[in-house]
Amino acid sequence: MAANTGQAAPDDLWLSSLQEEVLEPELPIIDPHHHLWVRSGYTYLMPEFAADLASGHNIVATVFAECHSMYRLTGPEQTRSLGETEFVRGQAAMSASGDFGTTRACDVMFGNVDLTLGAAVEPLLEQHLEASGGRFRGVRISSGWHQDERINNVAEQAGVLLDPRVSDAVKVIQRMGLSLDCWLYHTQLDELAQLADAHPDLTIVLNHVGSPILGGPYRGRTDEVFEHWKVGIARASERQNVFVKLGAMPIRMPSYAGDRTLPPGSEEVSAAWRLWMETCIEAFGVERSMYESNFPVQKRWCSYQVCWNAFKRISAGASVAEKAQLFAGAAARAYRMEGVV
Repeated sequence: MAANTGQAAPDDLWLSSLQEEVLEPELPIIDPHHHLWVRSGYTYLMPEFAADLASGHNIVATVFAECHSMYRLTGPEQTRSLGETEFVRGQAAMSASGDFGTTRACDVMFGNVDLTLGAAVEPLLEQHLEASGGRFRGVRISSGWHQDERINNVAEQAGVLLDPRVSDAVKVIQRMGLSLDCWLYHTQLDELAQLADAHPDLTIVLNHVGSPILGGPYRGRTDEVFEHWKVGIARASERQNVFVKLGAMPIRMPSYAGDRTLPPGSEEVSAAWRLWMETCIEAFGVERSMYESNFPVQKRWCSYQVCWNAFKRISAGASVAEKAQLFAGAAARAYRMEGVV
């Protein structure tokens, strides 16, 4: 559902074997969630990202999402994530040269800071702001945890969002005018609602439609998961300071009976994602909903061209104004991106 270590490199030749006509090629898009990294022999930096950005969609700007990339090798543990912020600034400078296209790639970013430091997080946040050259917009907390050992926990323990130390750190984030991205599992959506209630003036961005768990103990129980998830999404959406990102969903489940030798096209992808994303849009409204690529993680399953075509298929019936919000406006407000659209 989101970036983690050890991702296998996607088969670019397999994905490129399917080329589609780009739908609504003039529609301005801000991609609010992507990564750049060198990981397990797989390189995805500005040149590779630029090739995807050039696939035909009008991507005007992007938001870099923290992914433990290029951390400093030495120094105090709590400062090592500054290496990622410095790295993003350099990638953004490469993009700004114009040598990699017209997209304002890595125009802004959100990083990783240990929020269990509580109020002591402020000096670190100031260092990230300086290191980013003005691009740092907030922090992501990865609190995904489930008691079943078959689930890949990204947090070391349950209830991280409700930790009093995290609450103290979040107060600092809010006071500094920064935002908080949250990656969690659908079983934790009530924790997100509690966090939003405790900090009603904080901009919170829920990642990946709330990451419904469809494997492990929930394999074969998709309908049950959907109903549980839907209730949690409705509760989260009642908090007006919460945005939601639409993306990072599975495409082909183990039961898929089609031709697996061909990569999925946008019709297949939109059919797999539609119910989940339309449910989010109905709950949050277009003003607080934004499509995300989650590349290169999503690249294991479909191309960048297909990904955005799928989103456009899902919103084919939306008005011009509604599309402007879903594809750019909501992201621009959540991350305070001036002059992009």
